[in-house]
Amino acid sequence: MNARVEAALRRHRAISIGALIVLTALAWTWLFSGAGMDMNPQASLAPPAPKPMPDMPGMDMSHMAGMTMDMALPWTIGRFALTFAMWWVMMIAMMLPSAAPTILLYARVATLGGAKGRPATASFLAGYLLAWGLYSLAAATLQMGLERVALLAPMEMVVLNRWLAGGLLIAAGLYQVSPLKNICLRHCRNPAQFLSRHHRPGAAGALRMGLIHGSYCVGCCWLLMALLFVGGIMNLAWIALLTLAVAMEKLLPYGRTIGFLAGIACILWGGAMLAGAI
Repeated sequence: MNARVEAALRRHRAISIGALIVLTALAWTWLFSGAGMDMNPQASLAPPAPKPMPDMPGMDMSHMAGMTMDMALPWTIGRFALTFAMWWVMMIAMMLPSAAPTILLYARVATLGGAKGRPATASFLAGYLLAWGLYSLAAATLQMGLERVALLAPMEMVVLNRWLAGGLLIAAGLYQVSPLKNICLRHCRNPAQFLSRHHRPGAAGALRMGLIHGSYCVGCCWLLMALLFVGGIMNLAWIALLTLAVAMEKLLPYGRTIGFLAGIACILWGGAMLAGAI
C-alpha cells in the first residue's frame, strides 16, 4: 500500500469513527431529552381536545376524566410518526456501538480491495439503519395496538398485563438459547467472515451489505428489544442495561455464554412473574 492510499485510509477511518460517535451521541442526547414524548404530538394535526364537562349530581366525574384523557391522546399520524422516530433513534443509540467494528472493518476492507475513491461507508451504514428502521416501524405499530386494547400504559409506556410481560420474558429467554439466535449472533461476532461472504462493490453493494448485516442484527436482538415493553420503553436505565447486554454478547470473547446466561435469567424472571412471585 502506497503512502497516499494509507493516508486516505487513515483519514477516512478517522472521519468514520467521528461520524459514528456523533450519531450515537446525538441519539442518546435525544433520548435523555425525552425523545419528544413529553410534547403533544397532536398539536398541529389533531383536533382540539374536548373541554371537561361540568360536575353533575350523581355522575362519577373521575370516570369521565379518564374518558377525556383517552380522547385527548388519539393515535394520529403525528403521534405515530413521533413514536416511530423514537423507536428508530432508540435503536440507533442501542445498536450502533456494537455495530461500529463491522462498519469500520468494511471501510478498511473496501480500501484495501482497491476500490476507486472512498469506500461507501455511508451506504453501508444506511443499509444497516434501514433494517432497524423497519423493525422500529413494526415496534411502533405494536405499541399502538397494545395501547388501543389497554395492555400498555400510555404515559409509562410499559405493559400492564403480567401474563403478557411474563410471556415476553420467557419468549426472549428461550430465543436467547435457541439455535437461530446462535446463527444470527455468529454473523454479528465475525465481521470479517461476513464481509468476505457478502462483499459487493460500489455504493449499491455497500447498501446491500449493510441491509443484510442489519437483518442479522435484528434477527439476533429483536426479542431483547421487545423487552422494552416490559421494563418501560423510555426507561433510560433499562435501555442502558439492554445496550450493555447486546454489546457484551457481540463483542466480548465469551459473548455467547453471556447471552445464554441472560436467556436463563429472563426465563426465571418471566416464570416468577407468571407465578405471582414478583
